[in-house]
Amino acid sequence: MLRFILGRMVKIALILLAITILNFCLIHMAPGDPALVMAGEAGDADPKFIEDLRAQFGLDKPFIVQLWTYVSHFATGDLGFSYRQQMPVSELILDRLPATLLLSISAFVISLVLGVVAGVIAAARQGKASDSIISTIALLFYATPLFWMALMAVLLFSVQLGWMPAFGYETAASDFTGLTRILDIAHHLILPAVVLGLFFMATYVRITRASMLEVNRLDFVKTARAKGLKPSVIQRRHVLRNAILPVVTLAGLHAGQLVGGAVLIETVFAWPGIGRLMFEALQSRDYNVLLGVFTVSAALVLMFNLITDFTYRIVDPRIRLK
Repeated sequence: MLRFILGRMVKIALILLAITILNFCLIHMAPGDPALVMAGEAGDADPKFIEDLRAQFGLDKPFIVQLWTYVSHFATGDLGFSYRQQMPVSELILDRLPATLLLSISAFVISLVLGVVAGVIAAARQGKASDSIISTIALLFYATPLFWMALMAVLLFSVQLGWMPAFGYETAASDFTGLTRILDIAHHLILPAVVLGLFFMATYVRITRASMLEVNRLDFVKTARAKGLKPSVIQRRHVLRNAILPVVTLAGLHAGQLVGGAVLIETVFAWPGIGRLMFEALQSRDYNVLLGVFTVSAALVLMFNLITDFTYRIVDPRIRLK
C-alpha cells in the first residue's frame, strides 16, 4: 500500500508538471496582451506606461525565461501574482475554492444518489412504465443545455415562486453568524447544486441500469435465485455490489469535472467560486490566475482519481492496487 501511494504521488507530481507547462504554452499562444488590458483599465494608453507594465510583471522577457520562472516558482508552491487583482494568486484561489468545493460536492452527492437509486428502480422494473418514465426524464435533463436549465430554474423558483434566492453565496450585507449563516448559505446552495446535479444524474441512471441488467443475467445471480433468496436481497447484495464498479469509475471522472467545470452555473447564479474567477481572469487576460485555476483544478482531478482507486478496493476486494 505504501509503495502504491508513493508511486502514485510521483506520477501525480510529474503529470501536474506536464499539465502546468502545457497550460502555460497554450495560454501564452492566445491573442491579447495583459499590459494593454491593464493600461485600458487605468485609462492610459501611453506606450511608455505599457512598456513599464510589461517590465513590472516580466512580460517583456523571452518566452522560455517566463516559462522557467513560472515553473521554478510553481515548484515551491508559488502560483504567481494577479495583474488585475494586485494580490497573490494562491490567496485568490484559496478564498474562492471553498465555495466551489461546497457546490461541487453537493451536486456530486445529489447526482450520484439520485442516479443510482433511479437506475436501480429502472433495472428492477425493466420494460414497465416506470422504467420508461425514469429513462425519459434522465435523457431530458442530460439533453437540456445546462445554462438554459439554470436560467429557467431562476425564472421559476426565484422570480415566479420566490422560493429560492436568485444569486449569490449568502444574503448580501447580512450579519448572520453560526447556524443562521449556515442555513442562509444552504438556502442559496439548493438551486445551483440541484441544477448541476440533475445534469450529471442522467449518466448515472443509464449506466447503473445497464450494468445491473448485465449482472442480472450472470450465473451466480441465477444460483442465488435458485437458493430461494429474496429478490431485494439478491438485488442489493449480489447485483448492485457487482454492478457498481462502472458507476465508481464514472463518479471519479465526474468529481474532477464538477470542481473545474462549474463555470456556467457559477456565472448564472453569481456563485463566488474558482469557475467564475477563471471566467473573470479570461476576460482581463490575467494569465497567472488562469494558470493557477487550471493547475488547482488538475490537482483536484488527480486527487479524485487516486480516491477512486482506493474506492475500487473497498467496493471489490478482489481488485489489487498496483
